[in-house]
Amino acid sequence: MPVTTDIAATYRSPRAVMRRLLDAGRREDRALAILMGGCLLAFVGRWPALQRAATLDADAPPLDAQIAGALFGWIFVAPLLLYALAALSHLVARLLGGRGSFYGARLALFWAFLAAAPLLLLHGLVAGFVGAGPGLQIVGVLWLLAFGWFWMMSLREAEKGTP
Repeated sequence: MPVTTDIAATYRSPRAVMRRLLDAGRREDRALAILMGGCLLAFVGRWPALQRAATLDADAPPLDAQIAGALFGWIFVAPLLLYALAALSHLVARLLGGRGSFYGARLALFWAFLAAAPLLLLHGLVAGFVGAGPGLQIVGVLWLLAFGWFWMMSLREAEKGTP
């Protein structure tokens, strides 16, 4: 299935999409592509807020410097942190009786991040066009809830192990 179809299906049934991804076999290249796609969308989602800050705040660094910092953070640092978080989540799941693998935990976290990316893009638009306020907080909470739900359901599916 196309990624966009899987993202839409995740909002209806995250465990079914995760089972389908796991059944496709262990593909580290696919997991990395999912992670980098999510990080790229998060990076793009930051642009409106960075533009707003560069335009409205005289003391803010120039836009190109802010974009370079966001690029470094989202494309180079965030993937390393997400890999570490996935490993930690698998170890915790193991302590709680999980029978999955590190790969399954990685795929669950990376997919949850990518699937919640549309809300992250909306968060960036609200930050850029409206700025700080209740609207930005509401969208941020919606993203956090969606990401947490997708991750929890995907990790539950991944930690079931193979039959």
